[in-house]
Amino acid sequence: MSVISINQLKKYYGKSRGVDCVTFDVEDGEIFGFIGPNGAGKSTAIKLLLSLLKPDEGSASIFGLDIIKDSAKIKEDLGYVPGEVRYYPDMRVGQLLDTTLRFHHKNPSDYLALQKELCSIFDIDVSKKFETLSLGNKKKVAIAQALIHSPKLIILDEPTNGLDPLIQKYLFDYLRKINKFGTTILFSSHNLAEVQANCSRAAFIKEGRIIEMEDLTSNAKSEKVVTIILQSADSAFLLPAPLAQASHLRVTGENEYTFHYKGEPEPLLSFLTALSPKDFVVENASLESRFLSYYEGGHTK
Repeated sequence: MSVISINQLKKYYGKSRGVDCVTFDVEDGEIFGFIGPNGAGKSTAIKLLLSLLKPDEGSASIFGLDIIKDSAKIKEDLGYVPGEVRYYPDMRVGQLLDTTLRFHHKNPSDYLALQKELCSIFDIDVSKKFETLSLGNKKKVAIAQALIHSPKLIILDEPTNGLDPLIQKYLFDYLRKINKFGTTILFSSHNLAEVQANCSRAAFIKEGRIIEMEDLTSNAKSEKVVTIILQSADSAFLLPAPLAQASHLRVTGENEYTFHYKGEPEPLLSFLTALSPKDFVVENASLESRFLSYYEGGHTK
């Protein structure tokens, strides 16, 4: 069952592209990564989901409810961490958390234990005014307010920006813990290590379009990255037809080429034997290698 379903969402700011024909689903109970460089459209897509922006075209649903018509109902069971945190500057942290609970029709006195737990994990002082907090501490408050009402779905936009490594670890430890009890999590990031370590699937977005969906539980085991260095320059070098499972051939250096391979080992071994390169390396594909194959500035053949 899909908790989030996005179909051909499109948003432009005048002539400037926000997102273009974005389509993907997030299944119930999964941790889903949304990957792309800065400016790729991650935040725009998330704001469309939250009805903070209105799409030019397309549709989306959360919990089977329309994101525009049923926005208020959806937000009752949703927690959100924005990329840029802006709250009432004069309010104290404890007041912000209480206000969040009341917004979600919860009695703050029923959530004192959870508030204490979250403030302990993320080292939050509830007595401080929001305007006095550092960037990292503001982000920690945003995380706590997204989690305080025990939502069914949590959407986090670049959640680790501004957090020190220890707090980043505590965040993902906590997200994995609540995910085991059924909470669905979508988070955007350009930190490949945190996506690979925590997500079962991920969508790659580039220039406003989804360019690839990855199953992170299986691809890393089956896909290989092959780097070859030819004996001499060959501007016409191409992969042969028998390597049907090869893709993303790139020029990565002088007489050096890299490609991804998902097939059986025998055709690859036969190809390398016949080619007789100066050198070659075969290694398991990482999320980083796949990211580079999609985004690296060098040309693809």
